[in-house]
Amino acid sequence: MASDGARKQFWKRSNSKLPGSIQHVYGAQHPPFDPLLHGTLLRSTAKMPATPVKAKRVSTFQEFESNTSDAWDAGEDGDELLAMAAESLNSEVVMETASRVLRNHSQRQGRPTLQEGPGLQQKPRPEAEPPSPPGGDLRLVKSVSESHTSCPAESASDAAPLQRSQSLPHSATVTLGGTSDPSTLSSSALSEREASRLDKFKQLLAGPNTDLEELRRLSWSGIPKPVRPMTWKLLSGYLPANVDRRPATLQRKQKEYFAFIEHYYDSRNDEVHQDTYRQIHIDIPRMSPEALILQPKVMEIFERILFIWAIRHPASGYVQGINDLVTPFFVVFICEYIEAEEVDTVDVSGVPAEVLRNIEADTYWCMSKLLDGIQDNYTFAQPGIQMKVKMLEELVSRIDEQVHRHLDQHEVRYLQFAFRWMNNLLMREVPLHCTIRLWDTYQSEPDGFSHFHLYVCAAFLVRWRKEILEEKDFQELLLFLQNLPTAHWDDEDISLLLAEAYRLKFAFADAPNHYKK
Repeated sequence: MASDGARKQFWKRSNSKLPGSIQHVYGAQHPPFDPLLHGTLLRSTAKMPATPVKAKRVSTFQEFESNTSDAWDAGEDGDELLAMAAESLNSEVVMETASRVLRNHSQRQGRPTLQEGPGLQQKPRPEAEPPSPPGGDLRLVKSVSESHTSCPAESASDAAPLQRSQSLPHSATVTLGGTSDPSTLSSSALSEREASRLDKFKQLLAGPNTDLEELRRLSWSGIPKPVRPMTWKLLSGYLPANVDRRPATLQRKQKEYFAFIEHYYDSRNDEVHQDTYRQIHIDIPRMSPEALILQPKVMEIFERILFIWAIRHPASGYVQGINDLVTPFFVVFICEYIEAEEVDTVDVSGVPAEVLRNIEADTYWCMSKLLDGIQDNYTFAQPGIQMKVKMLEELVSRIDEQVHRHLDQHEVRYLQFAFRWMNNLLMREVPLHCTIRLWDTYQSEPDGFSHFHLYVCAAFLVRWRKEILEEKDFQELLLFLQNLPTAHWDDEDISLLLAEAYRLKFAFADAPNHYKK
């Protein structure tokens, strides 16, 4: 047996890896050093030498070593240290610690812990169990980094699959204890976010006086379906912000509307109003969605609403395009009483007559509030639309000169396709459920239907720049712009369109000279 001094020098100077080496390596694959489990490896104070050591000149390494304490300094007897390590760290401790670290890491990262390549067979595994030493060997298990250092041949083969698995997409992952479906996680997160937004709306609407500015701020990104009817009535100015005044206001406005019906509707067959009523009667069956509009009760409601509005607004009267603006309000208000997955297929046959009467009155007043802000679109020669189309042309020439020049070179005039965008507020260009989402934001914006709509149309046109630039013929260009492929659009497409429109508004609205040549 070598002397104590020789053994000490061996521990200090040997560069080889020795069993029982403890290295504090923190990470997903190395259990952290736990002082509660491994406390016996450390001494509170290091043993002092029994006899004073003769002072001598020290080297640089010896100076560094004298100021550094590590696990080896805990005891100078190597056999004693190995005995303590073997006694404190057995296979059960290693297994328990490894399992706990893997679980914690999986929870913190929020993604599957184990990843496998697409060519590997994916097998669900039980709780992580590091391989136990054969034959009950209680030697400490080396860390992965140490084993790779000591075994270069194995390192080359093991490290490559590990690196490759870490760069794989989440779809090729397997979680310990079960599988994970990313779509399920995203839908769950989405439903939680929607529930949170719905709670905010309900709390805001339940207050004694609704903060309309805060309601507009929340509504800009879309209004949850259960609170959309009340929110639209508030944002359009139909109902007051004070909760106590709303029932009386509803009752008074509904009574007023049916007084108009009683007073004016019988005059629809008079010679002076015959042309107006006949045009309304012709236009309604042409509206969409047909499954809703062609229901007899719905056609009668729309005829009354449009005729009464035309009689009470002689400056414009009835103009084609106004009829389309009734549909979103009617569908939103009817869906408060009907559980319909698709707004295009709403069936009103089961709705009580009294409820339909109230919905008809609410639709009339909300549509009237909307048209009050854009009535110059429908007066003689429609000057509002003419002006907005001209502004759209100037705006597009600034934000995308290539598209503007391409349309001009092929003699496509903005009035030929954008007139309908302004006249129908894009209702003929996107599905009905997208129109409803669009109107959530329009009612949240100051002058949303008149001013912000211009920037939405600009963003809408530039959205198709690739397809526009590919068309090299006047006829093909015009057909494309009048029949844009939006049949499968959803709320996400509308949200992207609105975000781009807001960016354009931020850049140009307060600096009108920016889009003037």
